[in-house]
Amino acid sequence: MGMSGTGDERPYWVVFDYGEVISEPTRALPRITAELGMDGAALDSVSAAYFAEREAYDRGCDDHEYWSAVAARLGTNVDERLSRELTRIDVAGWSETDPGTLLLLRELTASGVPLALLSNAPGSFAREAERTRWAEHFRHVVFSADLGMAKPDEEIWRVLLERLDASPEQCLFFDDREPNVAAARAAGLHARRWQGPEHAREELRSHGVLPATSGD
Repeated sequence: MGMSGTGDERPYWVVFDYGEVISEPTRALPRITAELGMDGAALDSVSAAYFAEREAYDRGCDDHEYWSAVAARLGTNVDERLSRELTRIDVAGWSETDPGTLLLLRELTASGVPLALLSNAPGSFAREAERTRWAEHFRHVVFSADLGMAKPDEEIWRVLLERLDASPEQCLFFDDREPNVAAARAAGLHARRWQGPEHAREELRSHGVLPATSGD
């Protein structure tokens, strides 16, 4: 279904973030801490280092570069073998999906709603994600590392809209981070902070993407 015209065509493109929207929060950090040779008392320090370097990883730095930067913050180092193992653990940690969100994706797909994914994610995760069952719900999947840019960059919304051949007002975007929601709105998209699949259903109904329930 083309979405490039004007007017009130339906359905909207519905665009989802991935992390902590489709996925559960990662539980991999204790395992990563152990692989780095540290005990549980270092978990907070490892977590801080992990997230401090994540933006560069999402923007396309390679796996070994990322883990080396994390390790440097912790006063240690990683070789290529350990980098590969940490990447495997990390990808698995972000691969646990939320059952309620998957149910919503199936419902939207069955209703013929065109779906897209816009995720800040490293290339290693992107390649694994493309082979998953949940990815089959999306007509387009856009990962930040492949673009060398990330949400909330202004340019990433232009790239997304070009991929979808859509105008901003034809897109409804869900993300768990308020800066990304605000940036999407500034670019003209309808955008809502993710508060779980039931809240998302309410938003989808209010936009006419899903039918209103009886009594609404």
